[in-house]
Amino acid sequence: MKKIEAIIKPFKLDEVKDALHEVGVSGITVTEAKGFGRQKGHTELYRGAEYVVDFLPKVKLEVIVADGQAEAVVDAIAGAAKTGRIGDGKIFVSDIQSAVRIRTGEQDEAAI
Repeated sequence: MKKIEAIIKPFKLDEVKDALHEVGVSGITVTEAKGFGRQKGHTELYRGAEYVVDFLPKVKLEVIVADGQAEAVVDAIAGAAKTGRIGDGKIFVSDIQSAVRIRTGEQDEAAI
């Protein structure tokens, strides 16, 4: 099993969710996040005063899928989240050793 974590722009969430549904993902976890990468935030002008906005709003998605489905999921997220501009986000893929569905006791791929 693979855990796919994606940090994306908030306004792309619905498009990414639809793309994941199309490739057969049955569940995702979404968390609001703030952060910055290479762009290091930006400056804004408010009532004549300039200030730096270091942490930009982002959305973090977490998806656990079978090994064979991971590449399709990554492609779906990347395609739906891409704007071609700086700050589009990142996707991380890691291995999952085990999973247990608490309600039924199902394990590993049966649990996801």
